[in-house]
Amino acid sequence: MSEPTLGIRHNTDTPEQALQTVQQQWNMAAADWNPGKLTAVYTDDALFYGGYPELFAGHERIREYFESYVGVLRSTRLNLIDQHFLKLGPETFLAQGLAHFHFVLDGGKKTETKMRTTLVLVKRDGSWKLTQHHFSTMPSKPPIDE
Repeated sequence: MSEPTLGIRHNTDTPEQALQTVQQQWNMAAADWNPGKLTAVYTDDALFYGGYPELFAGHERIREYFESYVGVLRSTRLNLIDQHFLKLGPETFLAQGLAHFHFVLDGGKKTETKMRTTLVLVKRDGSWKLTQHHFSTMPSKPPIDE
């Protein structure tokens, strides 16, 4: 079987295979920070909180979000690790675990970060897509006021 590419349908029905397909599509689109291709990894009605305070919902807003990083990010690589799955429906999975991001900034500087993840994947028209994602930093201690 050839490597997954955007727009090609895949017979991936396990959560692990679905997540691998979505991660590969996301990484191909982020390799040269392409907002249009990144947006295509998401469903038309997807939503998420990104690196800004507001919610981004729907393709138009999601594309605006990815476009806001043009000139800031040259490329990004996402490695999803230690993922645990819940089946939410026949073709819907929730994955929760960790992500290791590797960034190349526009000036060539390389940075990285590890974050917690929650992802909801759905199969639409034979292809796996993200319909929701959430990334958050890992706290050093519980957020309890003493």
